[in-house]
Amino acid sequence: MNEHDETPALYALNSTVEALAAALPTLPAPEQTRQLANLAWHQRERNSALALTLADQAELGLQHLPAHQALRSAWRLQLTRIDVRRLRNEAAQGEALASAVLNAAEAAGDWISAADSCWVLSQLATAAGNTPGCCTWLARGVGYAARAGDSSREQILQCSQARFAGFIDSDAAEQQWGDAFNQDSAAQPAPVAAAMQLYTALRAMRASKPSESVQAFSSVIEPLLQAGYIREAIIAQVNLGSIFNDLNDPQAALVWMERGLDLAQTHGWPSSIASCQMQLGETLRLLGRLDLAEQQLTAAKDCLAAWPESRNFAVVLNYLGKLALAKQQPEEARRLFTEMQVLGTHVDLRLTAQRGLAHALLDLGDLAQAEQCAQDALNNAVARGAGESEVELLLLLARIAQSRPGAPEGAGLPQLELARERAKTIVGYKNTSELLNALAKAYAAAGRYSEAFETSQLAANSRAQSLSRESANRLESIQLRNLSESARAQAAHLQQLAEAERQKAALMQSNNATLEKLGVIGQQLTQHLDMASVFAALSQHIPALLDARAFEIYLLDEEGQGLQSVFGLEDGEPIPTSHIALDAPSSNAARCARERAELSMQLAADGSDPSQVPGTMRTLSALFAPLLIGERLLGVVTVQSPQAEAYGEHERMVFRTLNAYAAIALDNARAYRHLQLAQSQLLAREKLAALGALVAGIAHELNTPLGNSLLMASTLEQRTVEVERAATSKALRRSELESYFSEAKAMTRLITLGLENAARLIGSFKQVAVDRTAEQRRPFDLALLCEQVAATLQASIRKRGHSLTLDIPPDILLDSFPGPFGQILSNLIENSMVHGFGERRDGEMRLSARLLKSEQVELRFQDNGLGISAAHAARIFEPFFTTKFGQGGSGLGLSVSHNIASNLLGGSLTLDSSAAAGSCFVLSLPLRAPRLAEEQAQEAGGQS
Repeated sequence: MNEHDETPALYALNSTVEALAAALPTLPAPEQTRQLANLAWHQRERNSALALTLADQAELGLQHLPAHQALRSAWRLQLTRIDVRRLRNEAAQGEALASAVLNAAEAAGDWISAADSCWVLSQLATAAGNTPGCCTWLARGVGYAARAGDSSREQILQCSQARFAGFIDSDAAEQQWGDAFNQDSAAQPAPVAAAMQLYTALRAMRASKPSESVQAFSSVIEPLLQAGYIREAIIAQVNLGSIFNDLNDPQAALVWMERGLDLAQTHGWPSSIASCQMQLGETLRLLGRLDLAEQQLTAAKDCLAAWPESRNFAVVLNYLGKLALAKQQPEEARRLFTEMQVLGTHVDLRLTAQRGLAHALLDLGDLAQAEQCAQDALNNAVARGAGESEVELLLLLARIAQSRPGAPEGAGLPQLELARERAKTIVGYKNTSELLNALAKAYAAAGRYSEAFETSQLAANSRAQSLSRESANRLESIQLRNLSESARAQAAHLQQLAEAERQKAALMQSNNATLEKLGVIGQQLTQHLDMASVFAALSQHIPALLDARAFEIYLLDEEGQGLQSVFGLEDGEPIPTSHIALDAPSSNAARCARERAELSMQLAADGSDPSQVPGTMRTLSALFAPLLIGERLLGVVTVQSPQAEAYGEHERMVFRTLNAYAAIALDNARAYRHLQLAQSQLLAREKLAALGALVAGIAHELNTPLGNSLLMASTLEQRTVEVERAATSKALRRSELESYFSEAKAMTRLITLGLENAARLIGSFKQVAVDRTAEQRRPFDLALLCEQVAATLQASIRKRGHSLTLDIPPDILLDSFPGPFGQILSNLIENSMVHGFGERRDGEMRLSARLLKSEQVELRFQDNGLGISAAHAARIFEPFFTTKFGQGGSGLGLSVSHNIASNLLGGSLTLDSSAAAGSCFVLSLPLRAPRLAEEQAQEAGGQS
């Protein structure tokens, strides 16, 4: 079995999960257990508590599954519980348990379970702050998914690997992945498309492209929620808040972060709640709401303390340190930045910790330690090429130098000049005015007034540019806020549409039983090829599905000018037939036919409606529908009820469906009847033509023996006259008389032989002709019958220059139908001469027979003609198939022969494709043909 059939997707749409949940009660017990495990997996982020409940239920039924399915389902349940515990901050021993599942799945060659184990291990690693480990697990998972041939899993794992690699080294990640996932996501499965969109959003965010990142994050949130990436949807909303913070719009940032926090709190995931609180606290700090910021950041730190090596824990320490500096609590800031520096897991955050610690030490007045710390940070920034950090640290070193007691005039000027030169190399550096203002003050303190004036002018210009840039950022933020709200509104609209589709699907599912029943009825109707059976089936099913106390079927008459009632029932009793003109003004059936449209009628309760037929059931509701095949009108069907408003939309749908099936069935029945008539006429023509050819052949054959006999008789008559004349004249000699006697004996012998041949031919003709026309069963000798048939065809065979050899053992007796059997032989001989030999002469045909042990005889008819191609061999027994159409071939000879052999004689006629040359037909027959229904009826009648 394909493992794709037994394992769920890594992520699936809500609609898929809902359909799975709805189908569970209808599944047999073993399959229900397996799908319970799959449903638990899909609920791990949607509803963690439900996922655990489903997992417990599924575990109870594992013993009823086949061994390989039980093992895979057990692994799935284990991974589900591990992932739920991770989301709930209960990941104790999660890595060891997931690794055990991975090892077992790998040993069993279950690459999908192995890939999903790597996915869970990657999530455990990132939760613990081990981003490199996360990427390693994802890379392994990609390999397993590729081995399983699961492209969707492979792409989701690759997108995640690219995202997390960017947190380690954004430049290296960009170089490795870049535009790898920028292909048309609309062509991908929805969960894959959502993962690709999330990668695109984070990539734009890392590249400081706020417009692209806001659009990408705004449009991906709803797809993430629909595909079950609930945690990623929370992070996407928090990232949107961070982008608005960068655009100096903390109010908009606050809205998105609160949305993310609400979603995290709804699911009750501590780590997600903490991530939201952390970003929310930083936003509140930027807004100057320091006390509220401290509440959020402290709560986040308490939660994240369980993962002291995680990136989020380091970030929350950084935010708390900044908050302490803003609240003028340098000692608390020093403690927090020192703790952050000790962790040292993330290189970029280690540099941030050093810079923050230097600020705190400066505020504490420990200038030596502050300078040493800032210088170490500067060295790290230079080594990493972190330009903006270099400028900020040079500014900090300048402040430290200026803060020293008795600092000389112009203290810090070298650091400020270095900072200015470094800032010139940074594209889009934001704090140029602050740097130039500090440099102008340092120039003035050093007495370099001309440079101080020039620098202050530059600072003023930079400040103006900065204000303009902030205005532009504010405008962009407003635009992006509107864009994100528009995207959110569109997502809500799409969700409403999805809900409408879900309700529509539920309605369709509620009608499923009716639709299935209609399908079965349709099969029953269309399998009938006679109208009586179609009418009987309709009379059985229409009252069972509709309130149809009366229903009637009208068919268009031959002239196409009226409707003829062909079948109808009212309260189970037949309705007398009638004829309605198409232009009848008061007839709803005629109106329906004219308009070729369904009519739903509500008739007057007092019976005053002109279409109400006197003496019939009082009708209050009626449906009329045309029987159409494409645009071709066959007739009209009506159902009627004494109940008012009896036919709603559901009933009309049922009625339309039944009418469509009825139209097809009635059209098939009419076509079949016409086909039967056409076939009967063609068969009659074939039989008459065969008899005509038989008569012509016999006439030709009789011509020779009768002609010879006539010649001998006339010669004998002439010699007799001569002898008589000689005897009368007394001139007859003895020798002449003796010669006459001798000639007379010879001539009478020839006359007798010719007449005997003629009598034999006439006898054969009479027997064959009787057999062909009467089709009566009788015992016959096979060899004799074959000779008789061959004799009747010898003239035609010799005329065309061919020969027929018979090799039939004597004393093979059959109790069968000699006429139809002879027709088969005639058709085979004619087929060879027309199709096998064509214009060629000297063709050879051979008919042989052998008696089989199973009361069967096998006849083989072989010629040395052109043979039959493989393309034609498959169709030679089809009615009307011929390669000589328009050249004397009707396409019925072999078809009729095949039907006679199988249906009447109880045998078979086949083509032996192994013949080396020409064609060879094999006719297998029982020595006693099966009894016909008429014979059985006669026997039964004779016994009563």
